[in-house]
Amino acid sequence: MFKPDRLGAAYGHGMTTPASTTPDIDRTADLLAAVLDDLASVVAGIRPEQLHDPTPCTDLDVERLREHVVGWLTAFADGFADPQGRVPRANLDGYGVPADPAGEVRTCAQRLDRAIRAGAADRPLRLGASEMPGELALGMILWEYQVHGWDLARATGQPWAPAEAAAWESLAFAPGMLTEDYQGEGKAFGVPVPVAPDAAPFDRLLGLCGRDPGWVRG
Repeated sequence: MFKPDRLGAAYGHGMTTPASTTPDIDRTADLLAAVLDDLASVVAGIRPEQLHDPTPCTDLDVERLREHVVGWLTAFADGFADPQGRVPRANLDGYGVPADPAGEVRTCAQRLDRAIRAGAADRPLRLGASEMPGELALGMILWEYQVHGWDLARATGQPWAPAEAAAWESLAFAPGMLTEDYQGEGKAFGVPVPVAPDAAPFDRLLGLCGRDPGWVRG
């Protein structure tokens, strides 16, 4: 499971992104906007009887994963919109999903996009006592929401097909974050799942993040 609060601190302890994989901010913003638009549709399609179903993110059922993705999207949007780049919360303690979670995703996506277009990714994003470069945070968000969007979609029987360009960008980005200290049994990221060498880029991204692209609801 991705934990942005831990990743912010981890950046200061060895997680890096090679300069050659630093994304073009406008291009990344375009890709993220499309991913979040798809996420809003998936969140809107979750039925009440599915809330306690399992997800590929094994620590969380559908309800708790929805809380995770909506809550952190709200926090990221607030952080990028803040003139000092400060995320208003370091964790989701006390957070509750609003009555219209899909509407919240759309509203936060618009606020985040406006802030990025206005240059917010050029300054650090501050999470609690730690901070990370804004463009690095943006790459992390694109990566996280592709994978967690798939988690929710697959758990609730909905389609999920991010653009190949988004998957390729995150495939270039993720290895700089997936150090030995953070990936493996009992760590923040699961053990990589092997996929075919000619697998689609998004399936390769899932496998890299410890997801089985063939996961189905039990």
